[in-house]
Amino acid sequence: MPLTSGLYWEAEGSPSAPALVLASGLGGSAHYWQPNLVPLAQHYRVITYDQRGTGRSDRAFPASVTVADFADDILAVMDAAGVEKAHLVGHALGAAAGLALATKAPERLDKLVLVNGWAAPDPHFARCFDARLSLLRDSGVRAYIAAQPIFLYPADWSSRHSAELDGEEDAHVAAFPAIRTVEARIAALRAFDISMLLGQIATPALVLSAADDALVPPHCSDVLTAMLPNATPARMAWGGHACNVTDPDGFHALVLDFLGT
Repeated sequence: MPLTSGLYWEAEGSPSAPALVLASGLGGSAHYWQPNLVPLAQHYRVITYDQRGTGRSDRAFPASVTVADFADDILAVMDAAGVEKAHLVGHALGAAAGLALATKAPERLDKLVLVNGWAAPDPHFARCFDARLSLLRDSGVRAYIAAQPIFLYPADWSSRHSAELDGEEDAHVAAFPAIRTVEARIAALRAFDISMLLGQIATPALVLSAADDALVPPHCSDVLTAMLPNATPARMAWGGHACNVTDPDGFHALVLDFLGT
């Protein structure tokens, strides 16, 4: 697929099916959604993309970026795919971008799924960002990648999949974005605060969280549920921050039920 505005994107599923855009978290790679593509593409034209500065997209990245810029990139991908209106599933950073998009261009969204998202900075995930940045700056990319499972997955899942995670490490290191890109993306998340605008977002939203998320406290989703006018809460009892990876069947059941398949 050629780059569109510097963004690499792909589509799976029937071209005539309703469109569903998947927006990943801090890592930015479309590959994050691999466990979810086949089940979702049975019902939707699923559009994934590598976020700017990551994966197969243009690695050039501005020194400063905002979550509103991430929302603009979603619109660019939708335009390139010929999609006027779509459902959006956003994970963490992708959820923040989805909220920004819902304020910027609500007419382009049908339903919104916010996975382990937030409305404003939280002290716990700010502490986690600090720890991850320290690892990246002081110990390098491989140390950062090796620590990823601690933040993303439940301990028992990481233990059972240890060989698989170790086997993927070299590929993740090779594909890792520039350190300054990660720093700029984290800075954008630290500055993001949409609390005062949540009451204006009429887009129906599934606020999906995992009770054992070690990175984003579930109470962040409780705030979204309380303040979004058309919010539906859903809490997975287990799955961690990357609950769509660790429990894809449970994740798909909740998302597909909300989207109306």
